[in-house]
Amino acid sequence: MSTALVVIDVQKIMFAVPAFQPYDGEAVVDRIAALVAKARAAKVPVFFVQHHDLEGEHMKPGSPLFPFVDELTPQPGDDVTVKNKSSAFHGTDFDVKLKKAGVDHLVITGMQSEYCVTSAIRGAHERGYGITLVSDAHSTGDTKVAKAKDIVAIVNDTSAGSFGRVIPAAEVVF
Repeated sequence: MSTALVVIDVQKIMFAVPAFQPYDGEAVVDRIAALVAKARAAKVPVFFVQHHDLEGEHMKPGSPLFPFVDELTPQPGDDVTVKNKSSAFHGTDFDVKLKKAGVDHLVITGMQSEYCVTSAIRGAHERGYGITLVSDAHSTGDTKVAKAKDIVAIVNDTSAGSFGRVIPAAEVVF
């Protein structure tokens, strides 16, 4: 089985809105950065997914809030897929890139748990990929009806078993 680490939408915009702050955000970024370093050291490919909002002004290339957070800057050899829908697979060549790299198992991290992370999990599952969701390396902000901490827990619970493994960052082995 060939594994890849996937980092979804951990862009500066996610930390720029005071009313929307990702749950455990800085620690989540630190855990993802440690996973990226661990993957690179093990020669495991790292795939970054970046959201380009066709309607909004802050999630467009050239906007100061569009780039990934500084701790997660893609390096030469990392792949970046820009998407404009919730799923990394919808209307992109993400699946083609993964297949070309011989990847059949995804270790998934990123933001926002209930949107793009969940969409990537379901898209990967539909395409036959093995999935590991890193339980403490994805996040979101509070909504009108649920606290971010609860949303993260729900995504972890609904993903476990049905779509793949759910484990903390400390247990990820490349």
